[in-house]
Amino acid sequence: MTSSEDLELIAYNQKIIDEFRANDGIVGGAFEGLPLLLITTKGRKSGEDRVSPLSYINDDARLVIAATNVGRGKNPGWYYNVLANPDLTVEIGTDTYEATAAEVDGAERDRLWAGLVASNRRLDRYKSMTTRDIPVLVVERKPG
Repeated sequence: MTSSEDLELIAYNQKIIDEFRANDGIVGGAFEGLPLLLITTKGRKSGEDRVSPLSYINDDARLVIAATNVGRGKNPGWYYNVLANPDLTVEIGTDTYEATAAEVDGAERDRLWAGLVASNRRLDRYKSMTTRDIPVLVVERKPG
């Protein structure tokens, strides 16, 4: 069952998704000026497409994202979808492509997390709101 808090987050994210798509990847408000992308994952139970807006950084040819879930005590649904099926679709600006995601750990995770926080201070605040380790994932474009 979906909680009212989850429903509020879904509605909030949908506004961001709609604005992103209506403005070629540009959004205002709290996300103005931040690098933002959309990922589309397959629901691990439903098989339905699930779209999530996320901030990111580049690490050479890879994108780096974090499963912050706005500081909640549980990982976001998209994270579990990626664990079940690492294939996803990425939208950045007007560019849409197929990609694969993988979680990183250890020193690489720490280095990439530091880069994410430097790019978006909100992520550090999210970390302070939870006791869980926030997963960091790298996303690589599929060839072709």
